[in-house]
Amino acid sequence: MSTFERFLSVWVALAIVAGVALGQVAPGIVNILASLEYGSVNFVVGVLIWFMVFPMMVGVDFSSLARIHERPKGLVITLVVNWLIKPFTMAALGLLFFEVIFAPFIEPGTAGQYIAGMILLGAAPCTAMVFVWSHLTRGDPNYTLVQVSLNDVIMIFAFAPLVALLLGVTDITVPWATLILSVILYVVIPLSAGIVTRMRLTRGAHNDAEAAAAVERFTGQIKPLSVIGLLATVVLLFGFQGEVILNQPLVILMIAIPLLIQSYGIFAIAYWAAKAWRVPHKVAAPCAMIGTSNFFELAVAVAIGLFGLSSIAALVTVVGVLVEVPVMLSLVWFANRTRHWFPNEETPVRGRLATRQT
Repeated sequence: MSTFERFLSVWVALAIVAGVALGQVAPGIVNILASLEYGSVNFVVGVLIWFMVFPMMVGVDFSSLARIHERPKGLVITLVVNWLIKPFTMAALGLLFFEVIFAPFIEPGTAGQYIAGMILLGAAPCTAMVFVWSHLTRGDPNYTLVQVSLNDVIMIFAFAPLVALLLGVTDITVPWATLILSVILYVVIPLSAGIVTRMRLTRGAHNDAEAAAAVERFTGQIKPLSVIGLLATVVLLFGFQGEVILNQPLVILMIAIPLLIQSYGIFAIAYWAAKAWRVPHKVAAPCAMIGTSNFFELAVAVAIGLFGLSSIAALVTVVGVLVEVPVMLSLVWFANRTRHWFPNEETPVRGRLATRQT
């Protein structure tokens, strides 16, 4: 890692401060940028995320996707954590903190909206940023793409019923514009560009090793753009919500505490399961990251639709956005330093899986 990358957490902290300051110094500019959205998907942030996602999409090798089913462990862990554990632990933490621990410090009758916001975050696994976290942990781009795609398909059918079950609300309307636009913007477009780029990079290669080297050289050259995109995204996200942070710091802190516990707890469950099941690190790290991060655009859109733009539930989903980047960067740091806990490869042997030790 370069010196700049080693101090990435410092640059992110400075980007957070810069974002909040920008919201105060130039609110007009921030408001214009914030208004460039459709279905709660901000196009400026979308383009920046596209720059972050693109390097990993170049690494996707479609010829290897057909063999993903031979390594099902990462998919099993992802699906169990995302759909059978995460939404329910998020609801439980919401009840514990806002019905019990923080009950004396919040307005009477508002606990339900705090809990609702947490449930909406918990029921929406990440679609876009997980590609960034996977790339930073040197995850398998092919496997990550399959994991995210499978979660997106399940989300289409399971999100509304799951939220309705946990919230006790029957008239959940899935914001299809948000869901479809996000998938197109964060998956389809960068993946298509990545495929075309990879084909051009590997056109003159004589073997797989030369092709891999050409792809690696290219992604190494554009990696600075990915980091710049991440920092610019942090500036904008905190710029959009700077007023909220300054006006309600204690409320933000109360919301952030259970979200932090949830994030680190879910990561620990998925990461430990992957370690115990001897899943390779390049699959284990993204596997744990998907459940830890959230599809915040979807959560924000549903919160606004159900409870209103200025509701506490919408505020909770926004705090989820603010908490996610620093938390995920800390987990990227941890995952990169625990790579030695995991085997190098997981190889199929006559219908069963055998793991080659490091």
